[in-house]
Amino acid sequence: MSATTKDLFENIIEFPDPGAKNRYDRLVGLDEVKVRLGKEARILLNPALLEEWSSKQHGTQIALVSKFRERSPMFIFHGDVGTGKTELAETFGDRIARAEDISVTLYRLSLAARGTGAVGEMTMLIATAFAQVIEAARKITVKKRKPQGAVILVIDEADSLAQSRELAQMHHEDRAGVNALIRGVSGFATGHLPAIVVMCTNRLGAIDPAVQRRAGDVFEFTRPNEEQRRAMLSCLLDANVTEKEIVLLARATGANGASSYGYTYSDIAQRLLPEILIDSFPDKPVSYERALAIAKTLKPTPPFGEDRTS
Repeated sequence: MSATTKDLFENIIEFPDPGAKNRYDRLVGLDEVKVRLGKEARILLNPALLEEWSSKQHGTQIALVSKFRERSPMFIFHGDVGTGKTELAETFGDRIARAEDISVTLYRLSLAARGTGAVGEMTMLIATAFAQVIEAARKITVKKRKPQGAVILVIDEADSLAQSRELAQMHHEDRAGVNALIRGVSGFATGHLPAIVVMCTNRLGAIDPAVQRRAGDVFEFTRPNEEQRRAMLSCLLDANVTEKEIVLLARATGANGASSYGYTYSDIAQRLLPEILIDSFPDKPVSYERALAIAKTLKPTPPFGEDRTS
């Protein structure tokens, strides 16, 4: 049985891409994560940047530069639902492409890579997916020690593929699949390729410890605090609403007497703001009063694992 690219990947996106740039720019409130991720990704994909920095700032190649080269090209994004993990994973490649003036290709691994449960199928699918991405990275040309491209492999809901082998009830096929995934990640690291793996999960603790240890960095995503909600609302709700009213809306979307948790980023972007627009269309303008009433009516998405029916 052979797997096609269509079987293995849900999406293959080439950056720079205007749509991805807009999605990345709309991720308000994740500035610190964006900055750190951008730095780490750039120097992993183009190690010469570190050498240039070391020579400029220290006049020599300091030991830290060599140590950083040993860093795994894998990141884990973990946190609650709706906090921007997948959106950032799928769009930060555009930022890298523009900053480095290179082409970046994103591959999003399909959950179909779990296979149907047939012996050896999951292992084969995962191994084939990694092999295809690694081969694409190997074909990237290098000019004056700078790669002219890069690849990013995104594995969403990573706990479904990389669940801990310590679980007693884990099927042997799943264990073999985790082993294949670990080998794939190791292939990225030992090959010193212009490639990065990003795993996204709501359940960091469910991911196999050996996979976690191989992460170059682990980024935690949380629900936006009041300042971040205010920044997001101010950016997207710019019609007929004052800054003072934005502050009050930000407070209304946080934890309160009705809920012990506040809105997620996606609650604001995909539920609250569209509801405000639909409520006003077609015969009245957006108003603070209606926006506040809607914000108090909508319930924020419960944290992962909590009862979503109550």
